Amino acid sequence: MKILRIILFLLILNTFVMLGVLFSQPTGKVIQQDKEYANITKIIDGDTIEILLDNITQKVRMLGINTPEKNEKDWEKAKNFLEQFENKTVELVRSKEDKDKYNRKLRYIFYNNAFLNKEILENGWAHFYSYSEDKYTEELKKAEGRARENRIGIWESSKEDCGGCIFLIELNEIDPGEYIILGNNCSFDCNLTGWKISDDSSSHTQKLNFSIFSGGGYRIDYNGSVWNDNGDSLYLRDREGGLALFYRY
Repeated sequence: MKILRIILFLLILNTFVMLGVLFSQPTGKVIQQDKEYANITKIIDGDTIEILLDNITQKVRMLGINTPEKNEKDWEKAKNFLEQFENKTVELVRSKEDKDKYNRKLRYIFYNNAFLNKEILENGWAHFYSYSEDKYTEELKKAEGRARENRIGIWESSKEDCGGCIFLIELNEIDPGEYIILGNNCSFDCNLTGWKISDDSSSHTQKLNFSIFSGGGYRIDYNGSVWNDNGDSLYLRDREGGLALFYRY
C-alpha cells in the first residue's frame, strides 16, 4: 500500500510538471511585470517626463491626466511640481497598454507614498483623461472632482463679464456633421474673440472669432472627427484661461 501511494504521488507530481511545461511553451514570451523603477532625468511638461531605464533614455506619458499646453493657464505649475523629482528614483506602474502611438510609455508614477498623477489632479493642474478604465480610474476621477468643486487651477471660473453668460444649447458628436451650438443668456452681447474651445485631448483646440447677441445663439460646425462618440468633455475658456463652460458626456 505504501509503495502504491508513492507511485501515485510521483504520477501526480509528473502531471503537474508536464502541465507547467505545456502551458509555458506556446508563446515563448516572458510575462512583463506591471512595475518598474527608474530615475527621472528630465521633465518635458506637466504630464510627460524622461526616464533612464536599463541605461536607455525613454519618454513616459503619465496616465489619467492631461495638463494645459505651453503658455496656457497653469501650464507651468504641474511641470514645476514634477521638477522636484528630477534625479530621483520613482515607481512606474503599467496599466492595460504599454505605449502610445508616439512610442511613449504609459504609466502611473509613485514616489514613496505619493501618487503623482493624483496630486496633479487634486491641485487642479490637469483634467482627468483616460485611455481605458483600470483600478485607478475612480480614484483619479474623485481627485479631479475635488479640484473642480473648489474651482482651483484650470477649474477657476471666468472673471470676464460674459463668463457666466454662455451656455451649451446642443452638441452633436456624431460624425460626419459634428457641431455645437452656444447660447447667450445675458442681457448684453458677448464678444468671444480670443476665447477657446477644446475637448479632453486638447488636440482640437479652436480659437474663437465671433460674437453672440443677447438671447441669441451661434453654431460651430466641424470638418472631421473631434468629439468622441464614446464620451468626451467640452471646455470653453476666456482670454485669460478662466473656465466659462464645462460639459461632459
